[in-house]
Amino acid sequence: MQTTHFRNQLYLRRTKVGFLILTFFGISFSGFSQGLFGLTSTAGSDDKLLSYGFFLAGHTSTYQIKYSEAFFDPTNTANNQVYSIYPKYTPGFALGFTGILRLHDQVNILLTPKIAFYEYRADINYYVPLTSNVPGTDNSSGNNLGYRTEEVVTEATMVEIPLLFKYRSQRFNNTRMYFIGGASYQFRTKGQDEANLDPIVTTGQDFTIEAGMGFEIYFKYFKFAPEIRFSHGLNNIYYAEKTPAEIRDVISSVKRKGITIYLNFQ
Repeated sequence: MQTTHFRNQLYLRRTKVGFLILTFFGISFSGFSQGLFGLTSTAGSDDKLLSYGFFLAGHTSTYQIKYSEAFFDPTNTANNQVYSIYPKYTPGFALGFTGILRLHDQVNILLTPKIAFYEYRADINYYVPLTSNVPGTDNSSGNNLGYRTEEVVTEATMVEIPLLFKYRSQRFNNTRMYFIGGASYQFRTKGQDEANLDPIVTTGQDFTIEAGMGFEIYFKYFKFAPEIRFSHGLNNIYYAEKTPAEIRDVISSVKRKGITIYLNFQ
């Protein structure tokens, strides 16, 4: 039985993710205009060796699934039930803190520990004989087989510890543009015994690479930085031995990937 997570009470719909992206660019443009035509703010901690902040984030994430060689073998009857597996992007959110080490006015090192709430969804399409009369079966293929679709959901609460390199442009009035990139270590909060009940079983640790860009906008008492960042898992987190038998040998690799909008405050 799946554990209910707090994020289910704050479920973000896909339209809201789109709205977040529009808000990101709208705020960035608004801040740039204020910096171009307004007074130069002295807020922020650009001259400090160490500084800190916090952030809120909304993300959309998915599994990147690679089929096994056995899946493409027509003589392997064990895998003939599964027609395809389609992972879907699903929204979630995160929050965390930022520690900043100043190496140069334009170069920073960031440590940004966070807790993130994920939901991974996938549609599994199964072959079904047309004579089976299974509810939900699609018989449009024109041959002796139809298929039915089953949506599976895997929930995960992750603690992530990214270490990032940040390069900023020179400050122009109240704005800076920056690029950011690095790597992150992640571990899941629930135990492996509980995770073994998931429809697609994965291991609890991962490493990802991350890259993105954003704007720093200076206000009177704080600095605000909207940012978009892409991440991609490096580890094959698929745990075949505990995955249900009907799809176990169909998959050879599962990796995480996602897109995140950060709202940074410093």
